[in-house]
Amino acid sequence: MKHRHPLLDRYVELDISGKMMPIRGKLIDLGQDILVLHNGTQFLYVPLIHLQQLRLAKNDTQQEIDVPELPFEPQNDPISYRKVLMNAKGMFSELYITGNQSIHGYLTSVMNDFFVFYSPVYHSVIVSLQHLKYLIPYNPNVTPYTLTPEQFPLKPSPITLARTFDQQLRKLIGEFVILDLGENPNKIGVLKGLDQNMIELSTAGGNPVFLHFDHVKTVHLP
Repeated sequence: MKHRHPLLDRYVELDISGKMMPIRGKLIDLGQDILVLHNGTQFLYVPLIHLQQLRLAKNDTQQEIDVPELPFEPQNDPISYRKVLMNAKGMFSELYITGNQSIHGYLTSVMNDFFVFYSPVYHSVIVSLQHLKYLIPYNPNVTPYTLTPEQFPLKPSPITLARTFDQQLRKLIGEFVILDLGENPNKIGVLKGLDQNMIELSTAGGNPVFLHFDHVKTVHLP
């Protein structure tokens, strides 16, 4: 018999790495590597790798949240991170990855340890699976920035996809790339190489900058 988590269907608070304020909502489902929360207006799919603490909210008894149907068809098997990503393909969604920025668009491809997200702002973004903080799928009738399909056609990635994030970065050696959505100017430049988990970039001034592979969250071409 499947063990039922004591906080399911309760109003909870989550502490997520990289986010100052806790996330609050009703705990809808909990799998081995992801949980589902409803905050009163949206479903949040939170990979457990970034969960620092899950606790009952202090005002749990006062919260009455009317939860709509899940955006994905319910599965007989337990929920999993990879299944959520596969179900989210082609659905307008919001991602929270780094800093204070969310990106909006469509998930187009899921590979071994990364996925590709197509955004009106950033175009095709390669996102490491280990750095997604949460995903919010939107209603089917909602489009990014109310753009029409003609204004925002879903385009295939201009990048030939590899199976792993490491291999993907190696395919981009020699290209001008933007890492981690360009929040830091030292993460914008020509990708010169990848050696022993160290990525070398040549920045605007031509200076070499080295970053550890494990800390690179996203990469996209301008």
